[in-house]
Amino acid sequence: MFGLGTKNIGIDLGTANTIVFVEGKGIVLREPSVVAKNTKTGEIVSVGEEAREMIGRTPASIVAIRPMKNGVIADYDTTVAMMKYFIEKTIGRSGGKPYVMVCVPSGVTEVEKRAVIDATRVAGARDAYVIEEPFAAAIGAGLPVMDPTGSMVVDIGGGTTDVATISLGGIVSSRSIRVAGDMLDEAIISYVRSHYNLLIGQQTAEKLKWEVGSASVEAAKQMEGTQVRGRDLISGLPNTIDVTAVDVATAIAECISDIITAVKETLEETSPEIAADVIDHGIVLTGGGALLKDLPDVIAEATRVPVFVADNPLDCVAIGTGESLKSIDVMKKK
Repeated sequence: MFGLGTKNIGIDLGTANTIVFVEGKGIVLREPSVVAKNTKTGEIVSVGEEAREMIGRTPASIVAIRPMKNGVIADYDTTVAMMKYFIEKTIGRSGGKPYVMVCVPSGVTEVEKRAVIDATRVAGARDAYVIEEPFAAAIGAGLPVMDPTGSMVVDIGGGTTDVATISLGGIVSSRSIRVAGDMLDEAIISYVRSHYNLLIGQQTAEKLKWEVGSASVEAAKQMEGTQVRGRDLISGLPNTIDVTAVDVATAIAECISDIITAVKETLEETSPEIAADVIDHGIVLTGGGALLKDLPDVIAEATRVPVFVADNPLDCVAIGTGESLKSIDVMKKK
């Protein structure tokens, strides 16, 4: 426990990970958005990193779930329990009720937005506000969001990819698609199952993505493959196979294509002036997906616009959400 009193906090409530930013302290907590529950009693067994280690390894009475799906709440009560745990771990049980800023994908409905606000209040916030993910990412990446110049950010998280052009403190055009880290993992699982008759878990797929994954099939031809273990679908027994980098790049190629389409469509919707600014300043990638090998080059080739990965791409949304706490007094008056 950090004993930080009633400092305002910003939460990047992600599908895969939750990052908490405390005013005046910076990022103080980074844990997987996973909760382990006892199915018989409904009791929460563990939250965060400890719960993540249980995925695929629990007895019948315990289930490890991710209560966020595609950037929005899929299991309300479990999300409340998870947020309560994170808030208490951040400020302590006697730390008072903080004002909380939570980020949401740009495409969420008012109902989904209200669910996030309600869950945060029930979890222990004095009051809660939301900020759109690409705007928070742009702030965290240090882009000049308040200036009369166009910026473009592509935030690739666990559940959604949010693309937006931003100028004068607001989003000019945006796209939010449910193609991101989780979908890439699922594509790898599906490919290995159909091509090698081997069933692998989500954590194995994620490891494959980071170790030998590439956004470019051509670039993958120069890369080494790796061995993976799973369950053979024919014999039902454990088995080990060799998976090439080209296999992984081919598996995720369609997802990468969908992300590029979202970037192109967002660019097409922007005014010529903002498009010109984006060509000058480039597109900035944030989120965990920004770390996929060769992704900047592939997007740059498709859009003919320079593409850069932000410093600390995993933390940009949380930093931006935290920075927006400075204007929370304006939110209170709305």
